[in-house]
Amino acid sequence: MRFALPITLTALVAAVGLTISAPAAPADDFKIAYAAAEAASRQAAAMKTQWTTTVATLHAAQDAAKAGKYDEAIALEKQAQALAEASIAQAKDQATAWKDGVIR
Repeated sequence: MRFALPITLTALVAAVGLTISAPAAPADDFKIAYAAAEAASRQAAAMKTQWTTTVATLHAAQDAAKAGKYDEAIALEKQAQALAEASIAQAKDQATAWKDGVIR
């Protein structure tokens, strides 16, 4: 009977899904954001549709991170990822859009 409360409490915690985790450090958040932005940028470069502003934004983000301005660096990374994804979307759109401009 003396083990009933700890077992019940353990079952309750497991059922609710409570977990205790340490908050991520800003540097770790930057690394995650940078990896995603760099992957999108590499995909755009492989498609030969990478915008120069994407590369400049990635460099600015690295400089901000080196200066310890992780919030600014993460914001720049998100912007760089959005630019890379937009260049990819533009390339995919333009791959078929030329057909609409051809006189028939």
